[in-house]
Amino acid sequence: MDFITDEKLVIVGAAGMIGSNMAQTAAMMRLTPNICLFDTYAPGLEGVAEEMRHCGFSGINFTTTSDVAEAFKDAKYIVSSGGAARKAGMTREDLLRGNSEIAEQLGKDIKVYCPDVKHVVVIFNPADITGLVTLIYSGLKPSQVSTLAALDSTRLRNELAKYFKIPADEIVNSRTYGGHGEQMAVFASTTTVAGQPLSQIIGTDALPEKEWEEMKQRVIQGGKNIIDLRGRSSFQSPAYLSIEMIGAAMGGKPFTWPVGTYVNNGKYNHIMMAMETTIDKNGVTVHPVGGTPEEVKELDQSYHHLCKLRDEVISLGIIPPISEWSLINPNLK
Repeated sequence: MDFITDEKLVIVGAAGMIGSNMAQTAAMMRLTPNICLFDTYAPGLEGVAEEMRHCGFSGINFTTTSDVAEAFKDAKYIVSSGGAARKAGMTREDLLRGNSEIAEQLGKDIKVYCPDVKHVVVIFNPADITGLVTLIYSGLKPSQVSTLAALDSTRLRNELAKYFKIPADEIVNSRTYGGHGEQMAVFASTTTVAGQPLSQIIGTDALPEKEWEEMKQRVIQGGKNIIDLRGRSSFQSPAYLSIEMIGAAMGGKPFTWPVGTYVNNGKYNHIMMAMETTIDKNGVTVHPVGGTPEEVKELDQSYHHLCKLRDEVISLGIIPPISEWSLINPNLK
């Protein structure tokens, strides 16, 4: 089987559980024979590399390094899970300062060592903010940086499939938008269940309003539920979805779940948030989001929550005031 590309893919944080799963998934999906595993924790990194080699993949050259200059040299695609993990009792926002500083360095390293990179996927939390910080300092175009938000929409599909006891593929176009976290907007109007609009089912005996509200909370708390069940944060689902995203950017099958993207459209401004999107070889394309007035209100609330987080990062001095962003990245005029 041919590879999608022979260009260099760098997996940042490769010694971690998400990173190691990304490495295996990228190899199994035959994205590229040129996979560089980067992590500052050298023993764990070499352990992951050994495991990958033990898999017996054909035609793939796994390289490893703890030197960012070596890792990013000639990189065309980057997926980064290189932030601190969320632990029990923590919200994504608790990680704000430390992971924003990591994102700042990631963006600066991209600008110095691989300014010709084609696409970057950021998945460490709070991803809307870390993706925004990375974009600002990288100098890349907004279409070249995306964040993992699809996980919320897939969690909604999962909850609906379990509730109605039907295959997940019979849940079509399940969508959440806005923040990737406790302030996400969960939409019903976009979704069909076995061909029937979800909005027509909610409030009936098939799905009482109370059950729907409880389901939305399960979606919002999906990450916490994994921590409660497994004693650690999600790693398999974010790894798979992020590699699907980067594979789409390489020219593979387009990625049609919502992703976090830079938005500055007059209503939602200077923010990274989940929108209706497509990732393909041209990067991220943003499509209009339609919903009921109540859903749009929830999305507005999610946007305002993200603005507060962004402004907090500005107050911490990690990123400058919005008026100065274009001085660092001319693509953010």
